[in-house]
Amino acid sequence: MELASGQSKQKYLYLPFPHNDFIFAVLAEELGFVGCVVVILLFAIFIWRGILIAMKAQDMFGSLLAIGITTLIGIQVVINIAVVTNSMPVTGMPLPFFSYGGTALAILLCSVGVLLNISRSTNK
Repeated sequence: MELASGQSKQKYLYLPFPHNDFIFAVLAEELGFVGCVVVILLFAIFIWRGILIAMKAQDMFGSLLAIGITTLIGIQVVINIAVVTNSMPVTGMPLPFFSYGGTALAILLCSVGVLLNISRSTNK
């Protein structure tokens, strides 16, 4: 029996916070292995671009700020996926840009805006 999109079984029976901490598990159940690989690949591209922005920044402050923002998002991704795959204990770390929560999303989007501003003023 194939489930329609948005009707995963895990989020109603087994996961304590499927909309926050375990959104990657719901995403894995809904989109499968290919969806998980695509999401991880998108985060890897984001981290790679953040490192490139940090290396090409005009000054040391911009470079440190860019690498800090990139590291913050990268560590959140690694910790959330490790928690969902039961590689480490539950920490309550949301998956950036996916988990429910307005404040975390607003701060992440502001951080990405700062990262884009650093990118705009780089030495080409």
